[in-house]
Amino acid sequence: MAPAVCGTLLGLALCASSLCVASGTASLYHDYCVIGAGPAGLQAAYFLQEAGRDYIVFERSHAPGSFFALYPRHRKLISINKWHTGKSNSEFNLRHDWNSLLSQDRRLLFRRYSRDFFPDADAMVRYLEDFASLLKLRVQYNTAIVHCYPCLCSSLLVATGTWVPNVVNFPGSEYVEGYETVSTNPEDFAGQTVLILGRGNSAFETAENILGVTNFIHMVSRSRVRLSWATHYVGDLRAVNNGLLDTYQLKSLDGLLEGDLEDLAIVKDKKGKLHITLRFYLENRNASAGIDSITLPQDELDNFATRAPYDRVIRCLGWKFDFTIYNRSLRMMPGKGNKIKYPQIKPNYESRGTRGLFVLGTASHSVDFRKSAGGFIHGFRYTTRAVHRLLENRHHGVPWPSTVYPITQLTNSIIKRVNEASGLYQMFSVLADIILLRENATAFEYLEEYPVGILAELEMQTGRKAPSGLFVIVMEYGRNFSGADKDVFYYNRAVGEAQHAWQSNFLHPVIYYYKQLPTEHEMRLQPPDWPLPRPDAIHHIVEDFLTDWTAPNAHILPLRRFLENCLSTDLRNFFAESCFLFAFTRQKLPPSCQQGYARMQGLLGGERLRRHAVEAGLLKDYTLTDFSGDRPSDSHKGSQDQLLRDHVILVRPLQHLVHAKDEL
Repeated sequence: MAPAVCGTLLGLALCASSLCVASGTASLYHDYCVIGAGPAGLQAAYFLQEAGRDYIVFERSHAPGSFFALYPRHRKLISINKWHTGKSNSEFNLRHDWNSLLSQDRRLLFRRYSRDFFPDADAMVRYLEDFASLLKLRVQYNTAIVHCYPCLCSSLLVATGTWVPNVVNFPGSEYVEGYETVSTNPEDFAGQTVLILGRGNSAFETAENILGVTNFIHMVSRSRVRLSWATHYVGDLRAVNNGLLDTYQLKSLDGLLEGDLEDLAIVKDKKGKLHITLRFYLENRNASAGIDSITLPQDELDNFATRAPYDRVIRCLGWKFDFTIYNRSLRMMPGKGNKIKYPQIKPNYESRGTRGLFVLGTASHSVDFRKSAGGFIHGFRYTTRAVHRLLENRHHGVPWPSTVYPITQLTNSIIKRVNEASGLYQMFSVLADIILLRENATAFEYLEEYPVGILAELEMQTGRKAPSGLFVIVMEYGRNFSGADKDVFYYNRAVGEAQHAWQSNFLHPVIYYYKQLPTEHEMRLQPPDWPLPRPDAIHHIVEDFLTDWTAPNAHILPLRRFLENCLSTDLRNFFAESCFLFAFTRQKLPPSCQQGYARMQGLLGGERLRRHAVEAGLLKDYTLTDFSGDRPSDSHKGSQDQLLRDHVILVRPLQHLVHAKDEL
C-alpha cells in the first residue's frame, strides 16, 4: 500500500550487472528505497518488513556488510562483545552487546558468532550475511547507485555510511600511502622509520600493528589525542589501540606531534628517504632546483622535531560521506565545521534540503557527533527504529507505540526502564522516554526512545497528545565531566548521596518535568550542553557504581517524592485500613486508594498482615476503643480478631462516603 503522505518523490539511477537503468519505471517503484546493505540498511529493512511495507534495499556489492569485509584493515573491531553480565534480561544485556542488530530472532545475537570481547571483523561479515538471509530481507545486490534525483521513490533511506577516505593535499602528498591500501604485514615495516598522519583509531590501529618492528613511529595531527575514557565518546581513541601512548610517554623513541597537515610538505631525496618540511619553504624555490637546494626546518632549527628522514608516510584520516551521487536539486549538503564529513540533517534524521530523504547509520552521526553513540551500531540500531516509527506515523497513520498505566505505576515504570533499557543507555542525551500525563493525573502514557531534538513536534510526529504535562527521562553524564583535557580519575569523582545527585558525574538518569510541551522557540533557547530546554522541575537520580538504580533510599524514595511534588498527589500504595482512615481525614484519596480500595479491589488484610505492617512501621498500631468501658480486655481482643476475620468494614458504604466528601 502506498504511503498516505507521499512527500517528495525520489528517483535512482542504478547500475546493475554493468547495465545502467533508471528506477522511474513502474516495475521498479517502491514505497521505500534503502541504499546500502550495511548494518543500518539491514536494520531499516527489518523494521519495514515487520510492518509489511513495500521496500527494496540496493547494495553495490555481492553481499551485505561490504565495508566490514575490508575494514578495519587489521580486523579487530573496537565494539565490545560482552558475553556475561550476571543478568538474564535481554534488553539489559544489549547495553553491553555493541554489535547485534535488533530483531525477534534469538539466533541473531552476535555472541553466537564470536566469543572475543573485541571481535574479528570477519565475524561481523558472517553475522550480517545471516541477518539478511535468515530474515529473508529484500536486498538487490550488485546494484550501484550512480545518481539520485527527484522522481519516483516515495521515501529514500540513505544507509551508505562514510566510506570515502579523507585526503589532505599538500606538496609531496603523492608519496603518502593510504590506510585503505597500506600493507598489514608487520614484516614489511621491519627496521623502518614511519610517520603516520592522523590521530584517530585507524591511525593508532596501524601503529599498534607495527609497533614492535619499526625503528620508531611518529604521529602528527592537527588536534590533540582524545581518549574515549575522558570524552565518554566511543569514537575517540580506545584503550585497545593506545600502545603508542605508552612508548611515547615512557620515551621509547615513538612520539606524537601537533600541526596542521596542510602546512606540511614532503620532499624525497635520492635515496628514497622522505623529509618533512613546511609548505612556505617551497613556495619561492626554483622549480628546477634539486633536493639539496631545498630549505629544511632543521637548517634553521637544528633540533627540529621531525628532522630525521622517514621511510614511509601513512595517511589515516578517517572517512567521509559520498555526496557525488546526489543531484543538486536534492540539496544534500555537507555539514559545517567538524561535521563537514556528514550530510546536513534535521534532528528527526531527515535531510534539511529534501522532504522524504532520511539518513541512517554512521552518516547520520551529525545529530550527535562527539556527544553520543549514533555513529555506531549500538547507537544507530535505536535511531533507525525511531526513524521507522516516525515514518509509520507520517505515511501510514500508525501512532508511536505506547502503553497506558495507572498513575500508581509511575515510579515503578521509570525505575524499570532506567535499569533495563538499552536505547536510553546507549543514546544518552539523544533518545528519551516520554511520559504523557492524562487528565487529572490519574493515568499516564509511556513512549520509549523518542528523539529529544524534536520534542516540540511530539504531537505531530507521534500521533499522541500531551494536554496535561509530561515527564522526559534521559541519561546524562555530568556537565563538566567529559572532555579531552579532563582528569576523569580524580579523587572523589563520584557522588553517593541522594541530596547531591545533581552533581553526579557518571552516566545517570535525569527526569525533566514540563507542565506543557516545550515550543520550538524554547527548544532553540535551551542552555548550552543541555539536551532539553529548562523544565518546570528537574530531578537527577544519583549515579550508581553498579548502574543499578534500585536502592530504596538513595534512588527510589527521592524519585517518588519528586514525582509527587510535580503531581501534587501521593503515589504510595496503602493498606485498606489506611485508605479507610484517609476517607475521613483527607479531601482527596491517594490514587492507590481511588483505584484499589474504593473500587473493592486490592488486598484484604488479616491480623497477621496487620501486625506485620505495624512491626515494619508501615501502619500505626490503632486499637479499637470500647466505648462501653466495661468489656474485658480479652473480649476486646476477640472482637478485634473477629472484625478482621469477618471484614465487617464494608466498602460500598465507604464509596458513597468518599463521593459525598469530594462534593463538599
